[in-house]
Amino acid sequence: MPNTRYKKGAKYAADMAAYCRQMAEDNSVEIGRLKRNLICALKEDVTPKQRQALFLYYAQGKNMREISEHLGVDKSTVCRTIKRGERRLQRCLRYGAERYLLGMEQENRK
Repeated sequence: MPNTRYKKGAKYAADMAAYCRQMAEDNSVEIGRLKRNLICALKEDVTPKQRQALFLYYAQGKNMREISEHLGVDKSTVCRTIKRGERRLQRCLRYGAERYLLGMEQENRK
């Protein structure tokens, strides 16, 4: 059976993307809050080595090999450092989101 997922072509996909953007709720407040929390977590909760590796990887777009050469460590060390930093950020953001949602729930009950 042929793949019919993209049968209608790129124009259909672009129209669907535009429609989805129009129908989506405005979540700019949540995105702004998430960005502020992410910056705060990067400053306070991530170690300096993790922060540097994450910056080189995500902000500057370097790959693991380039980062390992820049920092003078093994490529596997860079990979572990980035993964640990990501997990730490996820935990911080998850905790902040849970706390925010619980606060919203309590406000709605009043």
